[in-house]
Amino acid sequence: MRDPRISTLAKNLINYSVRLQKGEKILIENFGLQKELVNALVQEVYAVGGLPFVTLKDHQVDRALLVGATEEQQNLTAQFEANVMKEMDAYIGLRAGDNISELSDVPSEKMALHSKTVGTKVHREIRVPKTRWCVLRYPSSSMAQLANMSTEAFEDFYFDVCNLDYGKMDKAMDSLVELMNKTDKVQLIGPGTDLTFSIKDIPAIKCAGHLNIPDGEVYSAPVKNSVNGTISFNTPSPYQSFTFENVQFTFKDGKIVEATSNDTDRITKILDTDEGARYVGEFAIGVNPYIQHPMKDILFDEKIDGSFHFTPGQCYDDAYNDNHSAIHWDLVMIQRPEYGGGEIYFDDVLIRKDGRFVIPELEALNPENLK
Repeated sequence: MRDPRISTLAKNLINYSVRLQKGEKILIENFGLQKELVNALVQEVYAVGGLPFVTLKDHQVDRALLVGATEEQQNLTAQFEANVMKEMDAYIGLRAGDNISELSDVPSEKMALHSKTVGTKVHREIRVPKTRWCVLRYPSSSMAQLANMSTEAFEDFYFDVCNLDYGKMDKAMDSLVELMNKTDKVQLIGPGTDLTFSIKDIPAIKCAGHLNIPDGEVYSAPVKNSVNGTISFNTPSPYQSFTFENVQFTFKDGKIVEATSNDTDRITKILDTDEGARYVGEFAIGVNPYIQHPMKDILFDEKIDGSFHFTPGQCYDDAYNDNHSAIHWDLVMIQRPEYGGGEIYFDDVLIRKDGRFVIPELEALNPENLK
């Protein structure tokens, strides 16, 4: 018998997140073969009169493909997947798996090739700008382990996070969007962090359950050459199947001029992927009240209550700052007291301290008001 929370999630994804209409086509892409939610999604698509298409993928098979990948093979893969994606009105990417490090020994040049071909030609050029899309994880024992929780407790947490009232969150974000759209200078303060940049004339975009599940962030981007100072991230960050820790960047006129971590050579190779990799494509504030601690999964970690993330690499078209890159790497800093605290200033006015919004127009985004 299906867990009723799965049916609720499927309904929310089809009717709220991607807003599928009668006659529209949707691609459901499943990494990890989690058939229960895929089946529920297919049923919901048919219920609204849509046309479902399903692709099942496996991370171990992907690893085998990538280890021996050639430029010709990846370009043909991109062409093949692009031909499918361009026919779709909507997309749901369901990610699951037993090993987050499955691709950790794929050579970095192969990962970069994949990003520049499939990542760019399918997802950045078609899926993101031309479909209504949503990406989510599915609970597994490995995710529970990363979160230091029992499997049952993690499943309860997962459905609390994914099935919360995103419509309520959407309305509460309006004041933050309005304030960010009027802001020029941002200053971020915290342990090992004193960073300034401008977001002037770059739109703020709210994320409340339409693009990611779980969700809960408002993002913009820094003016490309405006970032100066140092930032130290206090959450572990898996990227290209390696978990980076103690990441610290120093910026000068927008560019990362110094980078250190638990593997400085590896992080340097990522930042040398292309010219845009050393500039920042996104600044976002996380507000999901149920996500309190990092679990080494960026779809969850970037939404942590009292956090922000700062992203070397590609910017989004709707918060455009003219930075282009094959990478987009969200790195998270939590500013709640148990993580060292911190402040966010907009035009020299304190708007959030130790993870809590302190001006009246933003108090609706504090956790007790979103649950």
